[in-house]
Amino acid sequence: MNGSRIVGIGHYQPARVLTNEDLAGMVDTDDEWIRSRVGIRTRHIAGPDEPVDELAAHAAAKALAAAGLSADAIDLVVVATSTAVDRSPNMASRVAHRLGIPSPAALDLNVVCAGFTHALATADHTLRAGAATRALVIGADKMSAVTDWTDRTTCVLVGDGAGAVVIEPCADGEEPGIGPVLWGSVPEMGNAVRIEGEPARFAQEGQSVYRWATRQLPPLAREACEKAGLAPADLAAVVLHQANLRIIEPLAEKIGAVNAVVARDVVDSGNTSAASVPMALSKLIERGELRSGEPALLFGFGGNLSYAGQVVRCP
Repeated sequence: MNGSRIVGIGHYQPARVLTNEDLAGMVDTDDEWIRSRVGIRTRHIAGPDEPVDELAAHAAAKALAAAGLSADAIDLVVVATSTAVDRSPNMASRVAHRLGIPSPAALDLNVVCAGFTHALATADHTLRAGAATRALVIGADKMSAVTDWTDRTTCVLVGDGAGAVVIEPCADGEEPGIGPVLWGSVPEMGNAVRIEGEPARFAQEGQSVYRWATRQLPPLAREACEKAGLAPADLAAVVLHQANLRIIEPLAEKIGAVNAVVARDVVDSGNTSAASVPMALSKLIERGELRSGEPALLFGFGGNLSYAGQVVRCP
């Protein structure tokens, strides 16, 4: 097959906004401390009656509407998440039920913060192989449910939300809208980002992740561009996992993406794990900062320590 392309995108965040000032009343922190270290100003927090699949379904419904498609057009649902409470039914089947998708292949994928870019590549490969005709790919996480709200080193980081895309095969002769994936992991650093224990709690070795990201991400990002046959200067946008503004902002300059808009959604949304890349891309498109057909580098990294990136064409 000729590959696939994104034809619709959407995102969703819960209504409740938690500010740095709110956090200062909960733990020993303040706005200056948080902004200087990670750049976050606010984050959205889901309530106890807002499960992961509900966040995912809201984003997916918007992506379907943007694509001008009904639910019965989808035959593959892939949800990237690491915060599902139940083992079965999985999030993908619950989202399919909420949206009325009749009989899709439905699978969850857990690669934590790199989940969406892994899921997008998996769905692209599935369409290329002819095993599906149209896919809904979602990144959704409720990080607030796995956070220790007495730990100021982690509770200031997290937010909840979801982002989704609809992908379909390219027409004959059409250039692929989703480039080849560059993915991998650093197993010896697997404990650098964790969601473990009972009850499950998020923890990380922040300095280790920061050093890895600032040193190793630039050459990996350049390689993802090479796989797509583009120079970094050709990129219209760079959309990294929204973990830390101090990681995000220098990357475009380091790889030579001199003409790119850099997604900075971490400032308003915090670290939303698998939701962060599609949500940040969706917002850039919604605000008109990217036009249809323009190339954007997507790159997720985090837990395991895993990474995945690809260049996509905006819908």
